[in-house]
Amino acid sequence: MINSLQEIQPLTGHGEYVFGIRSGERPLSENTINAALKTLGYSSDVIQPHGFRHTAATMLAELGWNTEAIDRQLAHKEQGVKGVYQKAQYLEERKRMMQAWADYADGLRNGAQIIPFKAA
Repeated sequence: MINSLQEIQPLTGHGEYVFGIRSGERPLSENTINAALKTLGYSSDVIQPHGFRHTAATMLAELGWNTEAIDRQLAHKEQGVKGVYQKAQYLEERKRMMQAWADYADGLRNGAQIIPFKAA
């Protein structure tokens, strides 16, 4: 994974975000992601960028990750005093979770068993 990110760095720049604008200085906007999905043939009535977050949150929970870890990864803000004073980022846990997510996605790509279901 690190090697792949290093290989595309000449294209993505040395900014904070791998897939950002102005060489990674700012995150992609929802409109940019919508335009990319449209270019791929997916209209906004089929998928919304926020839907990817819903899917990831649901599947990470199904993989056994706790809600607090998932919320941290999705940058959900903690409420109350804890949100004001507690600034830990839990990077090691988040790295393990993202590796689990990558392994899950790789499994789907490589032919993991997919259970078909009928639309309602």
